[in-house]
Amino acid sequence: MDRLTELATFITVVDQGGFAAASRFLRRSPPTITRIVADLEARVGVKLLERTSRRCTPTEAGRRLAEHARNLIADYEQAVSVATGESVAPRGLVRLTAPYFFGREHVAPAVMRFVDTHDGIFAELDLSDRPQDLVLAGFDLAVRIGPISDKTLKVRRVGFVRQVIVASPEYLARRGEPATPEALRKHDLVQHGSQFDAPWRLQGPTGEVTLRMLPRFTVNQADAALAAARDGRGLVTALSYQVNDDLAAGTLVCVLESFEPEPLPVQLIWPDGRDRLRRVRMMIDHLVKELQGLDVLRSR
Repeated sequence: MDRLTELATFITVVDQGGFAAASRFLRRSPPTITRIVADLEARVGVKLLERTSRRCTPTEAGRRLAEHARNLIADYEQAVSVATGESVAPRGLVRLTAPYFFGREHVAPAVMRFVDTHDGIFAELDLSDRPQDLVLAGFDLAVRIGPISDKTLKVRRVGFVRQVIVASPEYLARRGEPATPEALRKHDLVQHGSQFDAPWRLQGPTGEVTLRMLPRFTVNQADAALAAARDGRGLVTALSYQVNDDLAAGTLVCVLESFEPEPLPVQLIWPDGRDRLRRVRMMIDHLVKELQGLDVLRSR
């Protein structure tokens, strides 16, 4: 069979996490997909996938092959685009990941608008606050909030978000408004995230202030933490886009604004070379335009 099709099939198995999911995506029978990958493994002489009853994950050799195969297919598609003057409409799948709350509110609608105007493009958006290896997980593109330490990734900044502390007016009327970071120790705190005693970081006149305090309530989703804050349960840390509507409506108010840490960058990131795929490059340009226009990504 065509070697590019063979590599594309292998990449689909990696991205979809198994033969059955790949067969549904490619609309080919599971035995056909299994045979293609088995023939590929036999020819290269190494095991490319670790198979379990629920999922397939690439071996180290499989991960390397998948990454080189992506670049090879991207070069092929770019060559075809150049030859045709990019007159042929882009086609194929774009896989993205974004933080749960921000992705649900802002990235998903932007991606759907892109798909609506490009009939040949399909999009798969994973919403998760869990950091992921984009190459290993097979993502073309990600939205990330905060600094990026991996220097191998390409980055385009689209805005900033503030790190704020909020509470309901009713709670502050009952307990008083904290005037300094140390005053937080006398308040009820609502924590969201995976770490029960994660530090609260603020910026004082002489530098960063780090406080470790015992929260009254901890939950792993920001939605639930903010609901508790609206209900007068205490103070909660949040990113400004998460409370934009609450601040406008007056259901939550900010405290200790003069002690806020530096705003966090909001960025699009992707593995080097992935933007050689025309559909990925177009998605990047679309999301940059859409996200840069959001009021919630202006730091003040």
